[in-house]
Amino acid sequence: MPQFSRDQMAARLAQDVPEGWCVNLGIGIPTMVANHVPPEREVIFQSENGIIGMGPAPAPDRVDPWLINAGKQAITLAPGASFVGHADSFAMIRGGHIDLCVLGGFEVAENGDLANWATSENDTAPAVGGAMDLAAGAKRLWVIMEHTTKDGRPKLVERCGYPLTGLACVSRVYTNLGVMDVVPGQGFVVRDLAPGVSFEELQAKSGATLHRPS
Repeated sequence: MPQFSRDQMAARLAQDVPEGWCVNLGIGIPTMVANHVPPEREVIFQSENGIIGMGPAPAPDRVDPWLINAGKQAITLAPGASFVGHADSFAMIRGGHIDLCVLGGFEVAENGDLANWATSENDTAPAVGGAMDLAAGAKRLWVIMEHTTKDGRPKLVERCGYPLTGLACVSRVYTNLGVMDVVPGQGFVVRDLAPGVSFEELQAKSGATLHRPS
């Protein structure tokens, strides 16, 4: 089945980020979003380790080992960027000053619940990190993830089976197969499909009912 690559998923999400928003990018695919926002569009990327004004990933010969994001990946700085302490960084997050947070996910439920920090399938679950703060504090939360697991299990579900990161916090989901809004009282509404993917194919790979836009 045709599908978006991870880089194309990040580029598709970047299309929808408006001018002037302050955006926090989670670890993994979300960090790729900064590579695709046009330079003429002013978007302020904030990292919870204390950076306000992240730029795209550096060229291999321009890596500065002192400049990293929360996932320890090398970054660049946008003009006017600044550094703050963790207390100030989380004050931004918990105080509702982040317009958008983009996180990865293991599961998203049709009511907007998010599970993204542990599967409890082994004894080495990672720490929660700042995901719970972001899910509760950001003005809006978009999730970017593969549509299914490697063994084909759907990640869009009626109810999350993994430990929850946040309740009813997700408003949009980007996957390798399409873009879905999470609409209160309705569930997943399909807004866009990857080239060559039909609505019926998307539904077959989902664990919850999908709806066409009205």
